[in-house]
Amino acid sequence: MTSLLRQTTAGLRVLLVLTVLTGVLYPLSVWLVSRLPGLHHQAEGSVVSVDGRAVGSDLIGVDLVPADPVHDPWFHTRPTTITDTTTSGASNKGAGDPDLLAAVAERRDAVARREGVDPAQVPADAVTASASGLDPHISPAYAQLQAPRVARETGVPVETVRGLIREHTTGWFSAVNVLGLNLAVRAAAGGAN
Repeated sequence: MTSLLRQTTAGLRVLLVLTVLTGVLYPLSVWLVSRLPGLHHQAEGSVVSVDGRAVGSDLIGVDLVPADPVHDPWFHTRPTTITDTTTSGASNKGAGDPDLLAAVAERRDAVARREGVDPAQVPADAVTASASGLDPHISPAYAQLQAPRVARETGVPVETVRGLIREHTTGWFSAVNVLGLNLAVRAAAGGAN
């Protein structure tokens, strides 16, 4: 009986210590580290604000909705099937899945129509989702494909739009942050759209 009582007491002490360590001290230390200068922006979702109003995130790619569906002045992100941005993940379909192939063909045709080009000119990232389904970046090729439409719809000269694409192309893998690019185009257009 004494042995059982000692084991129970020891088990309860271990439970209490681990609860305090993993349930209180560890989350508190993570929260405190997130408050360090330079980390706060990332810890709060990397929200981008313009004139005190949140317009998006540096980390989550979301297409801006045009005020007039006939005139679309925005660069578009990669496609996604995710409707709830609190979760992420790829589809579970293989490269030969008929549903995936049909969706990619449909997307390719839609992008080609929107941009006024041959479907063969549409880059792969315009029709395929990233692994997370929330990638905020597109390839420079996809951005350049959209440049004439964006220039036409915003009134910003196409060479200026192409220059903004170059300015917003970063990283060793050459990617364009769509939100940053859209905000730069909006500013170049005088804040309209």
